[in-house]
Amino acid sequence: MMEAVEERVRELTSKWASNKMLEPRVAKVVINMGVGVSGERLERATRLLEQLVGQKPSLRRAKRTIKEFNIKKGEPIAVAVTLRGPRAMEFLDKALTAIGRRIKYSSFDDYGNVSFGIKEHIVLPGSKYDPDIGIFGMDVTVKLERPGYRVMRRRRCRSNIPRRHRVSREEAVVFFMSKLGVKVVGFG
Repeated sequence: MMEAVEERVRELTSKWASNKMLEPRVAKVVINMGVGVSGERLERATRLLEQLVGQKPSLRRAKRTIKEFNIKKGEPIAVAVTLRGPRAMEFLDKALTAIGRRIKYSSFDDYGNVSFGIKEHIVLPGSKYDPDIGIFGMDVTVKLERPGYRVMRRRRCRSNIPRRHRVSREEAVVFFMSKLGVKVVGFG
């Protein structure tokens, strides 16, 4: 069973080496801290996220009213930040180290995205506990894409990306295994 997985990894990495337009790359890393309430706790989460990544996070508002949790529509209840380039890779390395470089296969979706959670921010390398802030968990989402995705987002002559050029679930798993040194649990 493992031989088949290793063979597929070798096959895909050699394919990427022969054509650089096929090699996936990390497009962005999104860090989300869902606090559930506005006020001082949300401000502390905002301060913490800014300390961790060095970038100002944006507020996320509730989409609907939930009476059981005292959440009103439009009330800020979470903070999120999007990282790209070297900052994204630096934070991703820290986050993967915090979870032991192990991700479940079910965390990958069909379009080359992967999400995982960190229960406490103090497990991130280089972060310390601050009693004024407290302890927060976070969700980390990584989006993979190939070169050429700009065609889908540009303003002039916008076009769709064909299915064959999108990053598949298997390719995302192989990318994480080969390039980032992650063990994918349940793959193979």
